[in-house]
Amino acid sequence: MALLVAAGAVGLSSAARAATTCDVAYTVNQWDTGFTADVKVTNTGPAVTSWTVSWTFAGNQQITSAWNATVTQTGTAVTAASLAWNGALATGASASFGFQGTYSGTNAVPAAFTCGPVVVDPAPSTSPTFDTDCLGTALCDGFESGLGNWAVTTPDCSGAGTAAIDGTEAHTGSASLRIAGAAGYCNHVFVRSTGILGATTNVWYVRYWVKHTTALPAAHVTAVAMTDANDSGKDLRFGGQNGALQFNRASDDATLPEQSPAGVALSAPLPVDTWTCVEFKIDGTDGTMETWLNGTSVPGLLEDGVATHDIDSQWLNRTWRPALTDLKLGWESYGDGADTLWYDDVAVGSTRNGC
Repeated sequence: MALLVAAGAVGLSSAARAATTCDVAYTVNQWDTGFTADVKVTNTGPAVTSWTVSWTFAGNQQITSAWNATVTQTGTAVTAASLAWNGALATGASASFGFQGTYSGTNAVPAAFTCGPVVVDPAPSTSPTFDTDCLGTALCDGFESGLGNWAVTTPDCSGAGTAAIDGTEAHTGSASLRIAGAAGYCNHVFVRSTGILGATTNVWYVRYWVKHTTALPAAHVTAVAMTDANDSGKDLRFGGQNGALQFNRASDDATLPEQSPAGVALSAPLPVDTWTCVEFKIDGTDGTMETWLNGTSVPGLLEDGVATHDIDSQWLNRTWRPALTDLKLGWESYGDGADTLWYDDVAVGSTRNGC
């Protein structure tokens, strides 16, 4: 059966984004407990460089695989995001994707579809956008003006990972950065800014709010990366391993905390399906680090310059004095581990900004 639904997108007034409308044709082929769906998206608004389509299942449908789009599901809510090669749609142009799923009982066609806001001009500007409250010398970005100061990057190789502004989800305001990160190294994607570091040169306090859908996996993943000019341009990476938050130094693969059971227990998981405030301090003068989760310091992510077994003794095997040159937000998996994340209210300064 087929259904044609006109789906109006959320209206956004920013010059960097456009309110987009679309028609969606949803064609189902089903059997006793399974089905496939072909979805054709036709852009009825201005030309776009990427697109998302969202809907809610009325029953217990579960998507098991997808093609020609990155499709994520949380409960009954589903979002499909374009890939790098099929995101650009002129007015009247179409793109198709599909997925396979399971169900029991009835398999009703979704009642409505929504086209998400899309990035029209992702080129980085020369200065950050100030659109959230900051303290002191901090620079902030809440993505209310689109990507603006950020450029999408997929170092070395690219695959199914996507980055886009999402006008249906936000911590504050009306928009956030949505990262759809698939498993496997080449499916990584980040947005990168050098401007948000501002005049901060020796001590960096980074604060952001994040919401994600899948618990941190056992495998190593990265969500935030910062190029370190004093470490041969390698990244200082912040993500997770063994289900808990961790820092990783790409140059020697040192971790904070150490990946012993006791070390991991001193870190913390990243809560799912809720907005969480993450803060960390990187001190370039003495190499010390501290991390806060919803305002509380995490013992396993504290590097105080004195070697502590299970926490930072491995990290302190060599002298490290970082010089950070950029901030990258996204998702990278070095094994198993796909996730969808939303970032909002990012702040970088020389003093702690708080939650």
